[in-house]
Amino acid sequence: MNLDVPGASLHYEVRGEGPLVALIGAPMNADAFAPLAELLATDHTVLTSDPRGIRRSRVDDPDADSTPELRADDLSRLIAHVDAGPATVFGSSGGAVTALALTQARPEQVRTVIAHEPPLDELLPDRDQLRADTEDCCATYLAGDVLGGWRKFFELANLAIPAEVVEQMFGGERDPRDVADEHFWFAHEMRHSTFWQPDLEILRSVPSRVVVGIGEDSTGELCDRTSRALAKELGAEPTFFPGGHIGFVDDPAGFVPRLREVLRGS
Repeated sequence: MNLDVPGASLHYEVRGEGPLVALIGAPMNADAFAPLAELLATDHTVLTSDPRGIRRSRVDDPDADSTPELRADDLSRLIAHVDAGPATVFGSSGGAVTALALTQARPEQVRTVIAHEPPLDELLPDRDQLRADTEDCCATYLAGDVLGGWRKFFELANLAIPAEVVEQMFGGERDPRDVADEHFWFAHEMRHSTFWQPDLEILRSVPSRVVVGIGEDSTGELCDRTSRALAKELGAEPTFFPGGHIGFVDDPAGFVPRLREVLRGS
């Protein structure tokens, strides 16, 4: 299904019946959430979508940037369109930034936001260096050095990915849709997500409950650091989930029991 919004046409999918749960990423698309969505759909209405500019969500202007505020407005329109809210929003990585931006702008639409490893670099003391490294990473990729850009990204994220694995993942023949999506992310999305500064005063005061999620296997990674920083700013303890940054993709059946515990508390 598709919903026309200002500047884009959003692909979205709805499964199940019950309280609304939105599973969102950026740049991760709806397909990555599908196994988790199927498990939750036994007793929830589950909304998944492709963020603007990614996969099936086409944008009117391919050179326009995808900001957290724009993506939050898109999600707000989707929640209103399916007419099953307010929603519990599970956002992963850049999707967690989107979820926080929605909570700031439209708290009445959000029952609980589970911000799973948001890359909020601006909360860290070394943010100036992280900003410079992000700019370098994006510039390297956009100059045509795809493998070099990805190596710099994994180094920036403190992810120990061997060079031969990077070659296997991003060298040789690839799906043109994957290439288009990652180019859009490097060109128009990554910086806006990692440079975004949450309004901590609003997040502390909104009636919605903010849960900061961290993967149990993410210790020492950049998103572990940013998530702990956010939890500290909000005066909350982080909530730990199985696996790493994308534990819900790697093992959805192992991830869903912990997610259900959090949902029951929302």
